[in-house]
Amino acid sequence: MTTASRRNFLKGAAVAGGGLLLGFSWFDTEAGAIEAVPAVGGAASAVGFNSYLSINPQGVVTILSPNPEVGQGIKTAFPIIVAEELDADWTKVVVEQAPLDTKKFERQVAGGSGSIPHSWTRLRQAGATARQLLLTAAAKRWNVPVADCSTTPGYVVHTATNRKLSYGDLATEAAALPVPTNVPLKRPADFKLIGQTIKNVDNPGILTGKPLFGLDVYRDGMLFAMLQRPAFGYTLTSVDSAAAKAMSGIVDVVTFDNNVAVVGKSTWQVKKAKDALKIEWTKTDTTESTADHNRLFREMLDGDKATVRRKDGDVDAAFKGAAKVVTAEYQCPFLPHNPMEPMNFFAHVRSDGAELIGPTQTPELARNETAKLLGLPPESVTVQLTRMGGGFGRRLKADYALEAVQVSRLVKAPVKVIWSREDDMTGGSYRPAVRYRFDAALDAQGNMIGYKLRGASINAGNATREDNFPAGAVDNLLIDSVDHKSSITTGPWRAPITNFLAFAEQAFLDEVAQAAGKDPVQFRLDLLDRAKQKPAGAVKYDVDRMKGVIQLAAEKAGWGTKKTVAGKPVVQGFSVYFSHRSYVAQVGEVVMQKDKPVLHKVYSVADCGVVINQSGARQQVTGCIVDGIGHAMYGRLTFKDGIPDQHNYDTYRLIRMNEIPAVEVHFVQNEIDPTGLGEPSLPPAGAAVANALYKATGKRVRSQPFVEDDAFKGVLS
Repeated sequence: MTTASRRNFLKGAAVAGGGLLLGFSWFDTEAGAIEAVPAVGGAASAVGFNSYLSINPQGVVTILSPNPEVGQGIKTAFPIIVAEELDADWTKVVVEQAPLDTKKFERQVAGGSGSIPHSWTRLRQAGATARQLLLTAAAKRWNVPVADCSTTPGYVVHTATNRKLSYGDLATEAAALPVPTNVPLKRPADFKLIGQTIKNVDNPGILTGKPLFGLDVYRDGMLFAMLQRPAFGYTLTSVDSAAAKAMSGIVDVVTFDNNVAVVGKSTWQVKKAKDALKIEWTKTDTTESTADHNRLFREMLDGDKATVRRKDGDVDAAFKGAAKVVTAEYQCPFLPHNPMEPMNFFAHVRSDGAELIGPTQTPELARNETAKLLGLPPESVTVQLTRMGGGFGRRLKADYALEAVQVSRLVKAPVKVIWSREDDMTGGSYRPAVRYRFDAALDAQGNMIGYKLRGASINAGNATREDNFPAGAVDNLLIDSVDHKSSITTGPWRAPITNFLAFAEQAFLDEVAQAAGKDPVQFRLDLLDRAKQKPAGAVKYDVDRMKGVIQLAAEKAGWGTKKTVAGKPVVQGFSVYFSHRSYVAQVGEVVMQKDKPVLHKVYSVADCGVVINQSGARQQVTGCIVDGIGHAMYGRLTFKDGIPDQHNYDTYRLIRMNEIPAVEVHFVQNEIDPTGLGEPSLPPAGAAVANALYKATGKRVRSQPFVEDDAFKGVLS
């Protein structure tokens, strides 16, 4: 892949005598918003444009990718979509990371699994319009009807004579033509690139250590900074920095907003000086411990202050007349994000503005918060995006970017703030802790006639998704929530809310199916049939798509058949969930070895609409499953007087390589526009494993992490 910068590309285009520069609007999906202009003197008119597709005389297609790359493969998927409609030669397609530019781009965000759904039509129209211009240019040169021409990758072909011209040969002529409107898009059946297996465009740079990430950023005169932050509920009393300032390479020690920052010439020097600081903190009455949270959960579940989120039918009457009632509580702890690349950001604050560079999922937030802090207009702050070594929602916040801004302003120099792993784990923004109480009412035939869910949470707001399945499938339903506001900072964690809610809901549905004497898969299918044939209130999910993934997962996993591994019987657990506009069903398989349950395999079926890149899609699903089961089985963050008990990987357990099961991924083939994929496969993973563990051992796990649940202490390693 060509790695020339956009500026150098434009210079090259000018030297080569021009080319086609196609701008397209990220705000308007109408073809009329697209306009072609010739590249002249290394520049081109861009009035009303928000992003640019370019074709140079050598046939190289370049697209500026506005969305942050957090590992979801967006820098590969975007150009695949454009190249598909353009019928481009993939070896000549280049994508470059665009800086923040709210005048040109819309939704420069990596979050909510929304990048592809948002840009799908826009990118297709850009490619299709460019292709039509090239067809028209070739037809004019040959003096033949456009209908007599077609394209093959990188070329326009005259069908009757087999003459052909390369896109590079036609680019300049095409730029002078009127831009067509209402250009037809390809039928999915005609896709050549979309749906194939294509390598990530950043692979060469990653494998050869190119400077792609925030930690790679360096500027002449740049200083390094590390911060000592307070524990939750503490205020800064005093700082003795004399020893730190006397150490080699240290430039200054500054304080701001309850933080102490050490600034120096290298990361190691700064870290050693930070350890030498003598700081006194004052404990406030807002400090909390895990024991406090357990008490609060009980009070919230038993109290009468919950907010009703959804109510269908007469719940009290359903439970009063029930033949059987099933009740259970499920709990999920705080979790740190722990991206492989710890928090870091570069800032250079000047009197007239600021330059920001770093890994952020929300560059506009970083810019706006910086402008507000400095009292400057937002347009005086520039933000350049780097690739992220993981984010999982942590980099949706701008706190670490603002720290770099604060330090740069105080020391009057360009600064890169770097967090250590301990900083990342103890001073971060966590997944909220939640406890759920479920109640299900069954009639004499084992039909679920009543359903209640209360979500009690610490800093989660509404810990439910009141319109998700089984809502709409139960005549009498009550879902409410209650939340405690804590000094412990929380925020989105991959597949927010559903990452723990799905475990609890899907494990509880297995409990209900068992009490009803029904197969867990069939129990869910029966509920979905009910939602389809006689819905109870609004049904805000696609019943047929959910049934489709359930049935295909059961088929692929051989649900209900006898299976063995090395002579040991295989037991299976099932789970299905809808989130981020996609549907995912999973089957977890467990084998007993030496009287201990071992996770053997996970089957996953996803309906996410059209799959752009098989390679990237399979990696996203597999990564979600590993992330989901790893944290469900092992992850936990606890507190004592506002201080996290776990500080690094020696005390915080992650899944290990030899514990990762085989993963078999399948996608439902359809022509639905793409929906989310970076998150939807994580929520059902924990329940698929929990339900398999129950069938293997007879022990029901209701708390995460599984290794700390009373049922499995000493059983799971």
